Amino acid sequence: MKDRPRLFVNVAVTPPMRAALQQDLSPGHAHYLGTVLRMGAGDEVLLFNQRDGEWRAQIVDLRRGRGRVRLLDQVRPAQRSPGLTLLFAPLKRDATDLVVRMGTELGVAHFHPVLTERTNTHRLNLDRLEAIAIEAAEQCERMDAPVISAPARLASSLAGWPAGQRLFVAAERLVQPMEVCEVNAVSDGDGLLVGPEGGFSDSEIAMLRAQPYVTMISLGPLVLRADTAVASGLSMIGAGLRRVSGAGSR
Repeated sequence: MKDRPRLFVNVAVTPPMRAALQQDLSPGHAHYLGTVLRMGAGDEVLLFNQRDGEWRAQIVDLRRGRGRVRLLDQVRPAQRSPGLTLLFAPLKRDATDLVVRMGTELGVAHFHPVLTERTNTHRLNLDRLEAIAIEAAEQCERMDAPVISAPARLASSLAGWPAGQRLFVAAERLVQPMEVCEVNAVSDGDGLLVGPEGGFSDSEIAMLRAQPYVTMISLGPLVLRADTAVASGLSMIGAGLRRVSGAGSR
């Protein structure tokens, strides 16, 4: 049997999944299955989302830009994994795409682009980024797709930060490497902030240090590219979140 592709199904436009239900495919999914993968009636796919879990489905009909599947059975129940919020200064297109792709694979639940004094781009194609996040979710076998917010000024993002959540700020040269030990205490919904390639301005650093929920962390002795800093920071904080979540589940 062919490997079964995973397709994310938006809960806002589809009914709850159940055995024997026939469901229309989106034009994009139909094109992907029929034209790219050259699949046809009788082949199986996996449909998933955070509400219904993951279901095995069989293609009933597949034509140009149109398709229909019949749900067979649930292979994984719905589940929500602890997630992080990533605040990041938008980068050039390819680098921003990479941030969204890596962040999705590393468990980001919410992408929150922030505009800083040294942000080098202020325009984002949110539809494109959402498609990249969904594709990454399909490939990495997570059960949901992250939320991507419209860009907002750093000050506004800090003003709206949820009470009780911590925000770890990657601040090269501003803290000692041993301070990363504080990352051991991470909760679901905590965030990581990574600034632009040129770093934060002095006034932004002062504003960040004034917030009681902010913890400045070091990602090591070397100066990292912003997209590399995202991967490093998420790996570090994600490890802390998994330790805490694992301890709480036992």
